Amino acid sequence: MAGWLDIHAHGGGGFDFGGTVDGTRAALAAHGAHGTDRIVASLVSAPLAETRRAVGVIREAMAVEPGLLGVHLEGPFLAPARKGAHDPDALALPTPEHVAALLEACDGTMRQITVAPELPGALDAIETLVDNGVVVAVGHTEATADQARAAFDRGATLLTHGFNAMRGIVGREPGPVGAALADERVSIEVIADGIHVHPDNIAALFRAAPGRIVLVTDAMSAAAAAPGRYILGGLDVDVTADGRAVLAGTDTLAGSTLTLDRAVEVCVAAGVPCEDAVAAATTVPERVLGL
Repeated sequence: MAGWLDIHAHGGGGFDFGGTVDGTRAALAAHGAHGTDRIVASLVSAPLAETRRAVGVIREAMAVEPGLLGVHLEGPFLAPARKGAHDPDALALPTPEHVAALLEACDGTMRQITVAPELPGALDAIETLVDNGVVVAVGHTEATADQARAAFDRGATLLTHGFNAMRGIVGREPGPVGAALADERVSIEVIADGIHVHPDNIAALFRAAPGRIVLVTDAMSAAAAAPGRYILGGLDVDVTADGRAVLAGTDTLAGSTLTLDRAVEVCVAAGVPCEDAVAAATTVPERVLGL
């Protein structure tokens, strides 16, 4: 049986994906030691030239690492109010020109991209990206449920780390999570480290959307590495002994130090049936990517 498949991870073992070829391979190996044999390498928001450089590094590593499946651009088309650990100066609007430039820079390696659908031009951008074979995820967004539904109707099929960097579910506004739960076309990423989402909410998601939950790590370079000071997208991140990663001097979560074997354990401890937790780290993400 194939190992875990992580469609959203930024690094591990002390290395970022896209930093250097050797570092990218080392990050892949760090997750491989925890049973993850396939990864979509995630890149944070960055100027186009830096994205092009990092994608080139990942493409070179892909030539010798069959477990590296391509690139996930987490940005730059994100809502400034929900930027999380992304550099605000690197955010951009999804104009046709910028979308075309990213597709050209990735040259067939872009498997996935996260977009805030309320941004001007975002819905047309989603359609263009889907037409080019890219899986579009709604995330880092101020979108209402209606705006999320509009994105799903234009081809978005994924929610980036559900509950995090988006509106929550409240009485009169179900938000992106509520919209995704109600739409059978949409799968929902969850960072199941017990820090990003309460275990009770993880279990509730599995019950509400059976077969549509995707376990991801959103791991930064500190995953499978020692605590301390790290850099994510040019920003300082402090990792504590309990594995919590925050922007230095704040309580803003900055990725995770999770590995997928641990994510499955957290889900099972929360009451998720083991076979469902395993599927969320194997067959469900395979379906999302069309594998």
